[in-house]
Amino acid sequence: FDLEMVKVFSEELNVPVIASGGAASPSSFVEVFEDANADAALAASIFHDRLYTIGEVKQAIADAGISVRI
Repeated sequence: FDLEMVKVFSEELNVPVIASGGAASPSSFVEVFEDANADAALAASIFHDRLYTIGEVKQAIADAGISVRI
């Protein structure tokens, strides 16, 4: 994710910001929520390429204390 851009948008816009593109690992999701204040995030290739499972990503988010549906 482009954390700098997402953070600017999150701070300046009065609408939910969804980060898209650039997720490399489960920690990418933690960073985009904690550091860039995204309201949501999506990814495709890390799942299509079977690098990580959705469950692994959700667990990493939950382990960081971020609310996520398990």
